[in-house]
Amino acid sequence: MITTENHEWADKMRIMRLHGISRDAWKRYSRNGSWYYEVVDAGYKYNMTDIQAALGIAQLKKLEWMWERRRDIAERYTDAFKDSEFIICPHVKPDRLSAWHLYVIKLNLKALKIDRDGYIEELKQQGISTSVHFIPLHRHPFYRNSFSMDGKKFTNADWIYERSISLPIYPGMTEEEITKAIETVSETAKRFRR
Repeated sequence: MITTENHEWADKMRIMRLHGISRDAWKRYSRNGSWYYEVVDAGYKYNMTDIQAALGIAQLKKLEWMWERRRDIAERYTDAFKDSEFIICPHVKPDRLSAWHLYVIKLNLKALKIDRDGYIEELKQQGISTSVHFIPLHRHPFYRNSFSMDGKKFTNADWIYERSISLPIYPGMTEEEITKAIETVSETAKRFRR
């Protein structure tokens, strides 16, 4: 989804989302429409299918509950880790709201004798599935090679990447799963303290 107040951009996006065609199908086949259209640009097939729309409408009915649940889990994580010498919690500015699509902690590697990948493996061995969102573009061969991205120029991205772990966060998490994640993350850090 894209939102913009720029009418020129919006018009361009409407054309680009449907093969670069000058008029969308619904308007062409309406009472006042015309069958005639032109491809005015090399566009994309970015229009939503009926099934995607139906799923979206069903999900919107649950939106508030799912967001509140994610927020509650994020608050539990933050309360548990905010005073940790090993974990840096995400920060949300007071005038903002987060969707809490992800809850990404950063490890304080100076306080630990294990790197991020080893930490993830330790959590996995104890039944906590985590991930890393996202790998910096300059580390992917396509971008590195296509755009001559020199890894030495992206030290901030590397610093964050080497410390970041996305903890489990989803509306269906049980209290037991949340508690286990908190305890496992904390105990693992204490086991590998410097």
